[in-house]
Amino acid sequence: QVQLVESGGGLVQPGGSLRLSCAASGFTLDYYGIGWFRQAPGKEREGVSYISSKSTYYADSVKGRFTISRDNAKNTVYLQMNSLKPEDTAVYYCALVDTLATYEWHNPDSYDYWGQGTQVTVSS
Repeated sequence: QVQLVESGGGLVQPGGSLRLSCAASGFTLDYYGIGWFRQAPGKEREGVSYISSKSTYYADSVKGRFTISRDNAKNTVYLQMNSLKPEDTAVYYCALVDTLATYEWHNPDSYDYWGQGTQVTVSS
């Protein structure tokens, strides 16, 4: 049974940092891609970052501030978020994809399984 569990969200001041984790079970992470998405109230879900065995991608809004990584031994993907801004406030989700045309990495419809999400709030 495929399961993705996000953790690491919370309240942080502008300019602060958080590290989100996406722990996977029921499959071996090595062979799949994982995307991070976020959804703010009243807005559509947007792709933040993506990692496969070969490459990483970032939304323009987070380039230089966020870093995605994976630890296959722990079956976990991380999203290190630095220099956080109020506009980063959202529920963050990780999602699994088997095969993906890389130009579609930011499209939520491309993904097969989703975690339950973790809230990130950036506020003073």
